[in-house]
Amino acid sequence: MSSILDHPLISERYFFPRAGYFKDPFWVDCGDARLACSYHEIDPAAKTLIHFHGNGEIVDDWQGDFVSLIQKMGCNVFLAELRGYGQSTGQPQLGKMVADVVPTIEALQKPASELIFFGRSVGSIFALEAAAKFPQAAGLVLESGVADVMERLLLRVSAAEIGVSVAEFEMAIDRNLNHQRKITSFSGPVLVLHTQNDGLVDVSHGQRLYDWAGGEKQIKIFPYGNHNDIMYVNAREYFALLAEFIASLSIEIGRRK
Repeated sequence: MSSILDHPLISERYFFPRAGYFKDPFWVDCGDARLACSYHEIDPAAKTLIHFHGNGEIVDDWQGDFVSLIQKMGCNVFLAELRGYGQSTGQPQLGKMVADVVPTIEALQKPASELIFFGRSVGSIFALEAAAKFPQAAGLVLESGVADVMERLLLRVSAAEIGVSVAEFEMAIDRNLNHQRKITSFSGPVLVLHTQNDGLVDVSHGQRLYDWAGGEKQIKIFPYGNHNDIMYVNAREYFALLAEFIASLSIEIGRRK
């Protein structure tokens, strides 16, 4: 992974980690970091939703009601943690965080066809990497997701500040974080959730992700809520859509076989 993406200025300005604690984390060894994830199993044979949270959030924020609601849909839940967040060690360096995706998923020791990737906000970066690396996954959900990483990074750091040309910066992003290429090549079902009023990641990002998706796809642009309360404001419809999407995956997997 390009060291450009691990530059301290990107880490400092783009990521907002905070500490947290919960008992008995599911530890994932990523070499120079250990990630404190959380696994909630209802049935070893059930599908597992792997959730990558947003910036400024930690795994413990998603324990409780979110896990219970997903379990009622018949899924195990794996809450993936990021390096430098919660109880995890290491620093939040973008390149290394993307590289952590594969060992995180492999630690579950489950077939890709039984996995559903879910990325919220910044977590969409890692969910899309998961979909690219495990293309046989059952499905992909992107909530308030990022379509253009370069666009988001340039809001907080310039190429000159990290000592590279704009072309070099663009090349590093294209090589590792080309979301159009990743989602277009994923043939599984995709559900995109966004709000029209998102003040942090403009709704155009959600629309682009939907337009680029290469397989069966669905989008819901909620008229209410903002970036950080989309789930709460639209809870009834939000979870109904998620339940319908998850229920449809068994049928879709049969078709893809």
